[in-house]
Amino acid sequence: MNPLFHIGNYFQMLPKVFGKFTKWDVLKRLIFHEIDSLIISSLGIVSFISFFVGGVVAIQTALNLENPLLPANLIGFATRQSVILEFAPTFISVIMAGKVGSYITSSIGTMRVTEQIDALEVMGINTYNYLIFPKIVALMFYPFVITFSMFLGVLGGYVACVYGGFSTSAEYIEGIQMDFNPFHVSYAFIKTFLFAFVLATIPSYHGYYLKGGALQVGKSSTASFVWTSVVIIIVNYLVTQLLLT
Repeated sequence: MNPLFHIGNYFQMLPKVFGKFTKWDVLKRLIFHEIDSLIISSLGIVSFISFFVGGVVAIQTALNLENPLLPANLIGFATRQSVILEFAPTFISVIMAGKVGSYITSSIGTMRVTEQIDALEVMGINTYNYLIFPKIVALMFYPFVITFSMFLGVLGGYVACVYGGFSTSAEYIEGIQMDFNPFHVSYAFIKTFLFAFVLATIPSYHGYYLKGGALQVGKSSTASFVWTSVVIIIVNYLVTQLLLT
């Protein structure tokens, strides 16, 4: 397999995903299966990372507030801003590129290697829609994962800050509420929807167009993770430039 990400082939693939739909009864079953595999199964690792990274952000902020004139509520403010603007939508998405992206690439790639995709095409099934569309629909629920991550990140900061003795509960909560801009949440979810589409389609591309044997499945999964992460970072930069500047 050529590990390069061919943009032309990628954009040629997308219209085929939304053409000649599979029967709804079959598609519905596939969608629920993908929701379980891609969304629900990811909640555990996302919860663990979000809680403890939120705690680390709060502690690092507190340790850098050496000036006694700076109010302790800045810890809650900085934790909220870090978690909502970047950590939850972007950092978690890069982690999901490894977990979810590798799963998608390996599952589709294995079907390609074992000629299951060829068999589906012989039966007249649009394999692009059959294999990729349910993953796109499932990952449209990805914002719920990011919402959970935001909550646990701020909660982890609260636990670390209050029980670590860096500030009181009232000061941390005051910091969370200070100068809150609702558009920052909208910005985070706009990014999240774009990341969800990237997480569904780029790994699918690498799995679908895989060539070779079983060894290539692993190499394709690695390439998928790298390119998905790169595109997420680029999209993050562009959306930030467009919406926050």
